[in-house]
Amino acid sequence: MMKNATLRQLKVFEAVARNLSFTRAAEELYLTQPTVSIQIKQLTDIVGQPLLEQVGKRIFLTDAGRELLKVCREIFEGLDRFEMLMSDMKGVKAGKLRLAVITTAKYFVPRLLGVFCQRYPGIDVTLKVTNRERVLQRMAENQDDLYVLGQPPEQVDVVFEPFLENPLVVLAPGNHPLAGKKNISPQRLTEEQFLMREPGSGIRLATEEFFAGRGLKLKVRMELGSNEAIKQAVAGGLGLAVLSVHTLALERNINELAILDVQGFPIRRHWYLVYPRDKQLSVVARAFLEFMHAESKLLSEKYLLGIANFPK
Repeated sequence: MMKNATLRQLKVFEAVARNLSFTRAAEELYLTQPTVSIQIKQLTDIVGQPLLEQVGKRIFLTDAGRELLKVCREIFEGLDRFEMLMSDMKGVKAGKLRLAVITTAKYFVPRLLGVFCQRYPGIDVTLKVTNRERVLQRMAENQDDLYVLGQPPEQVDVVFEPFLENPLVVLAPGNHPLAGKKNISPQRLTEEQFLMREPGSGIRLATEEFFAGRGLKLKVRMELGSNEAIKQAVAGGLGLAVLSVHTLALERNINELAILDVQGFPIRRHWYLVYPRDKQLSVVARAFLEFMHAESKLLSEKYLLGIANFPK
């Protein structure tokens, strides 16, 4: 019977199932690999069905294993909520906060987290920075408390709360012929080569939607996997790009880049805090939501000041 399973066995199984590796689970839990294997075997005996299967050197979850992983996550989330609730009842904000954000958000989320952690030193924060596709995958697997996206997912039942402006601008090399020109038409940009993020990127989706809505299509010279790589490529004269102003606020070599004055730009967008509609937010997650809404206006003003002197 499952009531005979220990919390330790469930924690070991969750780590193995999440990593699909006995070795990585052992390292994460500071256990030896034989100890992990023993715990999994004991749990498998209790369940009465295989939880994992090995094909070659790879480990896969069985149907029973996938169901047990869901139960484990529900148990651990419940325990985390209880711990946070007890801290809240004592008037102390403590517990865990797990965030997953898209790569562009790395330009401002860590700074906000610094202020948040100073205000609530008892909160342990885990931050995962990855691409949009992986963030959506993590959301589907309910791996985190909150997610930061530049474009809410479609066809997914989520709550999305805008908290910060995220204008998109057209970036060019500082010596580009269009730098300094006024009221450039979107049609003119179709003559230029563009640098893009990977398909599925929120910025790429917004860019393609903007030009497609005007019956235009851009020439894509190159796809690059990071905003930093795109900025370097633009500065090197490989093409133009559409990026969030947040990627430019800390730019040091501003003379190498210029923001073009294009009709219809900046594209007005927002950053969103997102979570599944049926998710019960922890006390700490709600505290972070409130914090982000309160701090976003001040942060927005800082970033607008940061790019005020950027070459046009």
